Amino acid sequence: MIIVIDFGSQTAHLIGRRLRSLGVETAYVYPEDAMETIHRLRPTGIILSGGPDFVDAKDATTIDPKLFSLGIPVLGICYGWQLMSYLLGGEGKITSKEYGPERVTIHKPISICKDFPRESVAIVSHGYTVTKLPPGFRCIGSTERVEYTVAINEERRLYGVQFHPEAQHTEYGITLLKTFAYDICKETPSPRSLDPQSIIANIQHTVGDEHVIMAVSGGVDSTVAAFLIGKAIGHRLIPVYVDSGLMRPATEERVRRIFTELIHATVVIVPAKERFLNALRGITDPETKRKTIGKLYIDIFEEVAKDHPTATFLGQGTIYSDVIESQGSKHASRIKSHHNVGGLPERMTLKIIEPIRSLYKDEVRELGRLLGIPDEILFEHPFPGPGYAVYIRGEVTEHRLLQVIQTDTILVEELKKANLYHQAFQCFPVMTGAYSTAVKGDERAFSEVIALRIVETDDIMTARWMHIPHDILDKISRRIVNEVPDISRVVYDISNKPPSTITWE
Repeated sequence: MIIVIDFGSQTAHLIGRRLRSLGVETAYVYPEDAMETIHRLRPTGIILSGGPDFVDAKDATTIDPKLFSLGIPVLGICYGWQLMSYLLGGEGKITSKEYGPERVTIHKPISICKDFPRESVAIVSHGYTVTKLPPGFRCIGSTERVEYTVAINEERRLYGVQFHPEAQHTEYGITLLKTFAYDICKETPSPRSLDPQSIIANIQHTVGDEHVIMAVSGGVDSTVAAFLIGKAIGHRLIPVYVDSGLMRPATEERVRRIFTELIHATVVIVPAKERFLNALRGITDPETKRKTIGKLYIDIFEEVAKDHPTATFLGQGTIYSDVIESQGSKHASRIKSHHNVGGLPERMTLKIIEPIRSLYKDEVRELGRLLGIPDEILFEHPFPGPGYAVYIRGEVTEHRLLQVIQTDTILVEELKKANLYHQAFQCFPVMTGAYSTAVKGDERAFSEVIALRIVETDDIMTARWMHIPHDILDKISRRIVNEVPDISRVVYDISNKPPSTITWE
């Protein structure tokens, strides 16, 4: 077993997921519980995750320095490396900030980087840097701006990296974790796979003889969760689709087809567009917007529950990327409150059941395949629960909602025509709230700017903007400014995650 000490990184949970894919058992522990857990479980290795703190800050999360004298291999990642250096006599400061993909140069391919090429791309996200190595360490890798990107103390079996090997877009990240697990920690791989039956059995144990109101949206997450719950409890599943007016126009038809042809349950459709628009009137703050939407969803589900007195659970298709961005671990920072996690009201009548909460998007799709769900559903682009509301910066009005729907329809149509839609993970427009001057019919117009966002990713934790041919972008842009009212120009978002999140709000 390898223990992952969670300092609050957005990707701490992803470290364990990568190790499990290598057949290595993992356990998570918070820093304050680490020493007791290490003595109890006797792991072969320890990984210190990243985190949002600065190591020399007054209230920085820390660890007992005795950990480095236990004789157990330790890999420090980002904050974990900075903390290791700090506690062992190194120095650092807030300098040489790096966010997103950076090119790492390996000076000597040995030790933890023995299978690296001289240069490769890695995902970095830090504003603090080690500037002086602790005694006994030597540097074997750097980026253009950070000297001590990879440092090792082979005698004590301590290793530090100032990048995220767990991130999908780190080219040799899995290679590094494999070297640490197999060669340094001497782990023997024991491959594991997702087990739908164990999830179904757990649902049966949790729910007992009660009914579950299932929040459905036609997306992959809620469909897989509903399929699992349906397998577990049969006719006691009550799928509910709330037509908020904020979802893509064909969503209701898609939901009806899923629950007619695939899951065989009678779906309850609740028309609620006016309620959502009224609730969102005047709201411009993104967090307030998400929490308003989350509360209204819960209000509606609890209203439905009154017609089904045996229903005591609310099923949701929450996945791990929703959880961690909503401050899902003790030392993490809140990035944004997802409506189905951080946006939930404190007091609820219904109990929450989330069978895929610990999984990432690609794992949900793999699970769906094991359950026999068709690829056309599993690989449809994700769409957020708050819908178009989080694609509209500022107030959600009926006019701006119509604009973003029209723009989104054009974007999807043109990507499908170009056979690019299924190469992307997600695409959407953003009403930016910025205005610019345009000339239409020899007259001046001062109208809103639309941004387009198209990304590639598997697990949502990191993402790259997708390179779209210029002639396709040109066609999309011309259609938008000609067909969508009150739009002055179109811009293309070429930001990666990190530092940018996939959605703007």
